[in-house]
Amino acid sequence: MKYKIKVKTNSRKNEVVQNQDGTINVSVMTPPIEGKANEKLIELLSEFFKKPKRCISIVSGFKSKIKIVEID
Repeated sequence: MKYKIKVKTNSRKNEVVQNQDGTINVSVMTPPIEGKANEKLIELLSEFFKKPKRCISIVSGFKSKIKIVEID
């Protein structure tokens, strides 16, 4: 299943919020340097959906705030 994710980096806390329209807002404390925010995003989504990290992949938007993520 694919999800549209909006990521906010350098946030005060790590948080995942699912909106009623199907989009997901994720706040990460990590700065967007060398893919560290993307790694933290996958870790948070893994906890939120209760799936292993290997089941979650970023399909598009590697350097964007809006990403498409696929979860097996």
